[in-house]
Amino acid sequence: MPQMKDEAIQDMLTRKAVVLEHYPKKKTKQKRKKAKGFTAKQRRELRLFEIEPEQQRYAIFLPLHELWKQYIRDLCHGLKPDAQPYMIQSKLLKADLHGAIVTVTKSKCPSYVGITGIILQEFKHVFKIITKEDKLKVVPKLNNVFSLEIDGFISYIYGSKFLLRASERSAKKFKLKGTIDL
Repeated sequence: MPQMKDEAIQDMLTRKAVVLEHYPKKKTKQKRKKAKGFTAKQRRELRLFEIEPEQQRYAIFLPLHELWKQYIRDLCHGLKPDAQPYMIQSKLLKADLHGAIVTVTKSKCPSYVGITGIILQEFKHVFKIITKEDKLKVVPKLNNVFSLEIDGFISYIYGSKFLLRASERSAKKFKLKGTIDL
């Protein structure tokens, strides 16, 4: 019964018709469906990750390289000469490489050796690199060794040990193992 004075309750009972007040049930909030992204097939059809030929110019991506250098300096606390190389190397392994200038130093396929450019896209098995000649090259990571130079510090990346997406690589713990030369 609702909170009422005794007189009012007696008055209601004398009429012999008792009306119980209806309390509506609390409405449960409907769960919103998450907006699903595109499927891989839809992404390919829409060509979301393709770089158009008129946008494939080295000069366009030089500011990206400058941002990447600033990001690495912040990540490695300034790349001081007294810094320990293995600490910088471990941070570079987990860093995002989009915008880095890399060179293919060793490869089982001799046509890849010497390719130098800015990494535009990184996939699980390949790097997409724009060269100074404004050509987009797709270089596989497998069986290739890449060199990366930042402020005089040269780091080598063994692509065979690097077969991960950038997002997966940042969470992975790399173990120090001997590498097999090509």
